[in-house]
Amino acid sequence: MLRESVIVVSLALLLSLIVKTWLMQAFYIPSGSMNNTLLRGDRVIVNKMVPSPISLTRGDVIVFEDPDHWLPAPIQPQLSRVTSTLNSTLTFVGLLPSDEGNHLIKRVIGLPGDHVVCCNNKRQLTVNGVALSEPYLFPGDTPSQEPFNITVPPGRVWVMGDHRSDSGDSRPHDQNSGGKKGSVPESLIVGRAITVVWPFGRWAWLSKPSETFARVPTATAR
Repeated sequence: MLRESVIVVSLALLLSLIVKTWLMQAFYIPSGSMNNTLLRGDRVIVNKMVPSPISLTRGDVIVFEDPDHWLPAPIQPQLSRVTSTLNSTLTFVGLLPSDEGNHLIKRVIGLPGDHVVCCNNKRQLTVNGVALSEPYLFPGDTPSQEPFNITVPPGRVWVMGDHRSDSGDSRPHDQNSGGKKGSVPESLIVGRAITVVWPFGRWAWLSKPSETFARVPTATAR
């Protein structure tokens, strides 16, 4: 019986590790930059098959590694050695959500080659000349508090939080570089967030706002 239990547990851990490595991974939301789509403390499941083999699309909510010191150094909680080891092991195999201090979650607004501008005379973002209606914005927020005019470089994406007035996203990190510094390399993307799984009362699929970007043409230079 003990041997069978050990085999079952080992197989379960191996399967969980395989899923976490190549297919899905849970992440913890540490801030309010994506309110009200995602709230602080939410747990989301991320599809790690995006952006390869499944392509990114505008409007995707993605998790990515910190591109260039966007985040402050994380403060490590004081845990006992046993608790720390257990948490690290369960997170490693995917049984606990990752709360690493080097990941961010934002919405893709511009794909490689896209021309993204804020704002037109109606205070809307435009992508490749098409104005966006953004129903996911935090109530009361404008599309951006600061103007910008950028073209997304090849192999990178332009990201913004839904709570625009409380999001350290591509905008403040671009430093007037025209999109070169503020965009995120696709190689740093972990995957696309597909569902909120915790708390149970907030369970929901993260649907794509396809109507927002439906009329945006493909960038001429990709």
